Amino acid sequence: RAPYDAVLTHGFVMAEDGQKMSKSLGNIVSPQDVIDQHGADILRLWVVGSDYSEDLRIGPEILKSQSDIYRRLRNTFRYLLGNLNGFTEDERLDVADMPELERWVLHRLWELDGKLRQACNDFHFHPIFAELHNFCTVDLSAFYFDIRKDALYCDHAGDGRRRAARTVLDAAFNCLTAWMAPFICFTAEEAWLARYEAKEGDSVHLRTFPEIPDAWRNDDLAAKWAKIRNLRRVVTGALELERKEKRIGSSLQAHPVIYADAKDIAIFDDLDPAELFITSGATFTAGQGPENSFSLDDVSDTWVVAEPAAGEKCERCWKVLPDIGSNADHPTVCGRCADAVVHGSAATPVA
Repeated sequence: RAPYDAVLTHGFVMAEDGQKMSKSLGNIVSPQDVIDQHGADILRLWVVGSDYSEDLRIGPEILKSQSDIYRRLRNTFRYLLGNLNGFTEDERLDVADMPELERWVLHRLWELDGKLRQACNDFHFHPIFAELHNFCTVDLSAFYFDIRKDALYCDHAGDGRRRAARTVLDAAFNCLTAWMAPFICFTAEEAWLARYEAKEGDSVHLRTFPEIPDAWRNDDLAAKWAKIRNLRRVVTGALELERKEKRIGSSLQAHPVIYADAKDIAIFDDLDPAELFITSGATFTAGQGPENSFSLDDVSDTWVVAEPAAGEKCERCWKVLPDIGSNADHPTVCGRCADAVVHGSAATPVA
């Protein structure tokens, strides 16, 4: 009987252009040279990012691409660590008390957990790592982190929205450090020990994957937020055009008017669209937009006109709002920021 249960085979390792490596061609890539130049985690990223069912290619440009991926993942950990500074259990919020956006992130963590466990059992590392990378760069960095920066930096420390965000960041940190540990082992360990004081024998590699509560699953919410993100793409496109034409510098200088079907507008009931669009205001109008409105070919029945925001710029949150100076003791900031200053500002993130 063979002394193993299964054999995992892989293709040959080839040069970047698909040729066989040879000394005569000078295209041999030494693993030790990669480690010396880029670090062991970059080499491990290349392994997990490669489809081992085919021949694997490696070279300077491929390693450069892996380095870019690594930087994005490292920046995700930096953001989490910076905004979790000082987080305590007293600050933690129950899922039922969280805004929809936070509950959507928890659903994504639940979803990824199931896929990751199945992929590891099946040795399908390449596709699941692509999903983890996409979650960090698209779902978190480009969407959730971008939206929640305002609450994390400007809400007062006890605000429910900020507490919910920090609770979710804590969950994301605990999941990602465990999930990434087999792939970028040194970086996961560095991130873990940067947050938790090291005790003898402590290591992220002694942890198992966290058990994700089934209560985090919310398929209906996920479907709703897929529609919200799709509509948001049209708003983002309109704002990017305004920036390109130098009519605005920041999205906070804009107040987009969104024309859409009434059923699509109803999705935003009980939500703050300006918060989601990272603008100082937003207005929905049922029906088709005017001729000069912005639209995307792949998003039907949605048009956007980017109007300038009315009011003055808050010196603290940089939003353009009509209530600047509503608190006479703080004449240069908006009402929300004045309240945060009076009740104690949010802690400044360290990264």
